Amino acid sequence: MQEVTAIFDIGKTNKKFLLYNGDLQVIHEEQGKIPEIEDDEGFPCDDLLAITSWIKRVWKNIEQETNIEIKRLNFTTYGATLIHLDKHGQVLTPLYNYLKPLPEDILHDFYQKYGNKTDLAVQTASPALGMLNAGLQLYWLKYHKPAIFEQLNASLHFPQYCAYLFSGKYSSELTSIGCHTMLWDFLQKDYHTWVYQENINRLFPAIANTYDNGTALFRGNQIPCGVGLHDSSASLIPYKSLTDSPFALLSTGTWGIALNPFSQSPLSHNELEQDCLNYMTFEGNPVKASRLFIGNLHEKTTERLADFFHQSSHYFKEIDIATNISQEEIMNPSASFQEDNLAVYSSYEIAYQAFMLDLVRAQVQKIKLILDPTVSYKTLFVDGGFSKNPTFVSLLSSAFPDWQVKTVAFSQGTSLGAAMVMNKSVKN
Repeated sequence: MQEVTAIFDIGKTNKKFLLYNGDLQVIHEEQGKIPEIEDDEGFPCDDLLAITSWIKRVWKNIEQETNIEIKRLNFTTYGATLIHLDKHGQVLTPLYNYLKPLPEDILHDFYQKYGNKTDLAVQTASPALGMLNAGLQLYWLKYHKPAIFEQLNASLHFPQYCAYLFSGKYSSELTSIGCHTMLWDFLQKDYHTWVYQENINRLFPAIANTYDNGTALFRGNQIPCGVGLHDSSASLIPYKSLTDSPFALLSTGTWGIALNPFSQSPLSHNELEQDCLNYMTFEGNPVKASRLFIGNLHEKTTERLADFFHQSSHYFKEIDIATNISQEEIMNPSASFQEDNLAVYSSYEIAYQAFMLDLVRAQVQKIKLILDPTVSYKTLFVDGGFSKNPTFVSLLSSAFPDWQVKTVAFSQGTSLGAAMVMNKSVKN
């Protein structure tokens, strides 16, 4: 019987459950695709009830597998998402989408009370991003839906909600608090003043040490249960164990998240204006980051290309485009993709390469934005879905000719990071 670590990895697109053996190799993986529903105002959102049911169903099924013994459990999920619970521990609201627009009057009132966007952005290392600033979701709820807000007893970040389903414990955790929430003052290393003035801090449970775990039941036995991690922060953990030399990581999926854990300089106004932000490691250290919505754009564009050129929606996976394109060509903005005039391309392959040039060009700019000029970087790690895309990786390599662009064997970087934390916890 194999002893394993179980990880629920809840992404915006794919929901995954993975089992890692003692050598941190995946021995079992299953995925769930759960359709979106609409929230109470008609905006698309994840179906929290269906996700919760899927998690419980997967766990019940795995308990029937007699050839494995789960010894520890952890979670990693996308960020900018809060689950609001009443005094009975029941969910009060839909899982509001971080892309849902915030009303302008709510934003105006907030900044009138607590200062201009630039100052708050510097203090909280969070560009003004509306609902992507998870703290503003609570401010919106307080003034937009006061009857519901009055019933709130606790607000959990998504990873901690998943942990709560198993441990029954309310927890907060640094990687979720620190991901562009506008909740955390990176200079004071505490919740920002506005959180206390609005009395929103009462809704946040105590911040848990990553190694102070609750417990979950597996076949009636208590096993260590992690508090969960924000996915982008979790994805850094395996790479930091590989090398002590400075590197950057591009974690890809719905978003292309460029991460630099080797820059200690505060975010500048210029960086914030270009959508730079800080994430936080589970130890509480800042990580300079930039984001690009590449997964969503890639999905929509490849669907259009497939329809126009009469190919399957996944045809891009079947082609291997020999790029041989120079750094200068990649960064040349004059050769932009003609998305509104696909007829100028004689084939899917040519159109796809033009699109990928645009995509990589934008991603390279985001990577360069987070680099510290005083640090010598030699490696760019790429993980997630785009690490399997040879066109994307080849173009990145051409854009950074003096770097090693590496895709690594562990493609499940986020879940592996969550597993490594639990294994370290048990060893400690």
